[in-house]
Amino acid sequence: MGTTSDGDRPWQSYHTAYTNAKAGMEGVDKEKVQRIIYEMSKGSKYFENEKRKEAYIRQKVENLHTLCAKLTDKDMPHFQEVANKKILELEASRDLSKIWLHIDMDAFYAAVETLENPSLKGKPMAVGSMSMICTANYEARKFGVRAAMPGFIAHKLCPDLVFVPTNFEKYTYYSELTRKVFRRYDPDFIAASLDEAYLNITESCNERGLSSEEVAAELRNNIYEETGLTCSVGVAPNRLLAKIGGIGKVTETILKDVLGINTCEELLQKGAFLCALFSHCSTDFFLSVGLGLGRTDTPEQKLRKSISSERTFSATGDEPMLLQKLADIAETLSNDMQKECLWGRTLTLKLKTASFEVRTRAVSLQKFIQSKEEIQTYASKVLKAELPLSLRLMGLRMSQFRDDKCSPRDPMQKTLASFVISGNVTASATCVNKSSISEFSDEHQICDAQTDLSVHRESSASNDNKISLSYETNDVLASNQLSCGLKFASTSNADGIENMGNGCSEKCDSVETKNEMISNFSGHKTVAASSQKVELSWVDGYICSVCGIEMPPSFIEERQEHSDYHLAEMLQEEESVYGTGHLTQERSVRKALQAKENARKKLKSSPNKGRHIPIDAFFIKGKKNL
Repeated sequence: MGTTSDGDRPWQSYHTAYTNAKAGMEGVDKEKVQRIIYEMSKGSKYFENEKRKEAYIRQKVENLHTLCAKLTDKDMPHFQEVANKKILELEASRDLSKIWLHIDMDAFYAAVETLENPSLKGKPMAVGSMSMICTANYEARKFGVRAAMPGFIAHKLCPDLVFVPTNFEKYTYYSELTRKVFRRYDPDFIAASLDEAYLNITESCNERGLSSEEVAAELRNNIYEETGLTCSVGVAPNRLLAKIGGIGKVTETILKDVLGINTCEELLQKGAFLCALFSHCSTDFFLSVGLGLGRTDTPEQKLRKSISSERTFSATGDEPMLLQKLADIAETLSNDMQKECLWGRTLTLKLKTASFEVRTRAVSLQKFIQSKEEIQTYASKVLKAELPLSLRLMGLRMSQFRDDKCSPRDPMQKTLASFVISGNVTASATCVNKSSISEFSDEHQICDAQTDLSVHRESSASNDNKISLSYETNDVLASNQLSCGLKFASTSNADGIENMGNGCSEKCDSVETKNEMISNFSGHKTVAASSQKVELSWVDGYICSVCGIEMPPSFIEERQEHSDYHLAEMLQEEESVYGTGHLTQERSVRKALQAKENARKKLKSSPNKGRHIPIDAFFIKGKKNL
């Protein structure tokens, strides 16, 4: 034990979130904790993931070292001047007129459990399971146990540790009790989490003639009297100083290893290097921290863009268990949406595999939903498309909310304007008898309950049900299409160019032919149904059918990013198209078809008659032929 080389003590170079300091861990033997965490983690998938992160950090540090070495004595005066100017500008923005409190409930989950079960008092206790713990009381922290640590490691650090299962309904109840106290001092307080908040008490202090220390002490007493819980309170003229938060592991390593920065004062002293090596945004942040500057304004209430819920659990591939956990998450999300009267159309499923790979899959629905049953139905379909898979985390996020929160109007419902536009469709509808109308209506209901969604992802399959990255164009007049009994279908020919038709398999050789078909349908007052899809595929295995960009099959991550780009583009277009009728939709269809035609023409115009491939793809194909 006399040597300190990493060869004899490899745990000294192994740094994770588990080894970071936290309140109540001041006297902990850090090297002992680090060694146990290293030994318990070694060989696990988490360990390998942490090693990959460390390799990334080392590479980033090396790159910055290289850039730093290129700086000359002639460069530094310029960057020092830039840094001095930034510091003066930031200092001029300092506002000392506000009083902010940062409130953090002490070991909140553990404190709530102890409050309801006094027998836990004085015992080292953690809320969670052997898989993961949410928090630990101060008795457990003395052993190095902390939040976000696997339970089996925490048990190794503290053999007498008592585990208590989580109960978020209970924590939410006590959180609301604390917030009732917060509102007395600042009705517009900022909730950072269930157990953390920022309060602007400037007016409260001025109106009552009390100092910030007196108000902070009074608030702590009120919380204890009404909840039986304790909290810590920070007081400062801005939110940054009120919390005195730290920085992340990556940033800490970079600043320390590259520039030898360990304190806020050193951030200012080496401002010239910060200006030379980092972006303007990062530099401003570092210098603001060095000066102790933070936000002093109360953020305006913004329209919520999304709402989510997720759970971490022991890695499992058991499908019934995963579906049950998904149902629980769907219920939580639904309850949260109901509290805020939110109805959403885009549902995103987040998955973290046993190997810590994170995936997200999204579906765009034909109507706004809120209920647990509907959320669970659509989320289950997306999850099943990913199985079999061993997961350790699942989450659901709802976005694309309806503007009118309190009206349950379906997006497919016709407005008065659309009703007038489609008024003449009645004449065309007389060709369909009552039985056929009933048949199509039933088909629409089945589609809505089972397959009325588009999954935004590159590819997935569950048994025989394959779901591809698709872009659906919704139209408020889709009900007219059902009345006329016409279905606008899409198929793909051998060249990967999409054919549009009325349920037929005839081959369309040009965009003009397709446009004529669209025109014919429009002439009969018929619009594209919600079942119409423009699918992203790779022509000849490497050309995007939507925009024509060339990307070899080996570029897996790049292809995924490209698919995500088209997804975002589709969502933006969908929002702008929504409710504007069949003319806008027709333009979007033409645009997609034109893009595909351009890709096809590009192939035909190449010297090798469309068989030219990038050099990367050439070598990949060459290996397959060996």
